[in-house]
Amino acid sequence: MPRELYISADVEADGPIPGPYSMSSVGMAAAATFDGTTFTRLDPAADTFYRELRPISDRFEPAAAAVSGLNRDELARTGAPPAEAMAANVAWIAGVADRHRARPVFVAYPLGFDWMFVYWYHVRFTGGSPFGHSGHVDVKTLYATRAGVPVRAVGKRSMPRELLSDRPHTHHALDDAIEQADLFCNVMQWRTDG
Repeated sequence: MPRELYISADVEADGPIPGPYSMSSVGMAAAATFDGTTFTRLDPAADTFYRELRPISDRFEPAAAAVSGLNRDELARTGAPPAEAMAANVAWIAGVADRHRARPVFVAYPLGFDWMFVYWYHVRFTGGSPFGHSGHVDVKTLYATRAGVPVRAVGKRSMPRELLSDRPHTHHALDDAIEQADLFCNVMQWRTDG
């Protein structure tokens, strides 16, 4: 069984979907490896990727853009061109996966929003995703399965405190990717049998 490298990812965006709207920033942190037998937790702050990106359209939702605290006009001037940012992201993923001799797996909470933007940007600007079309884990679903509760009943407030990260949730993509890596590892290592 091939070893997997779990990469925690978080996105800030200025709207609900990629294409008409833009990804403002992306953060990733190497969280853990798993070979089918041994789950090895990594220091998520030790191997990270972060970029702020230039908008791809003039369209945006002010409330969505405000969540990250990033200034859209400033991003238009100083953000990385998306093709450059995503090429650097693909290179970082390849490098960290090679160092761990593992296949990369995208991890997010919840998965849908972050995966949608990163996958779309990878395909649009680099020709394909280093995660393939299905190499991803939703931490929310993982917790629901382990806890034996419906997915729609899951929220961080409903989770046992010991599963949550001690790091703050700041809406900075890298900070949140690192925080989420802690949550993912805690859920993976959580013993539910008492």
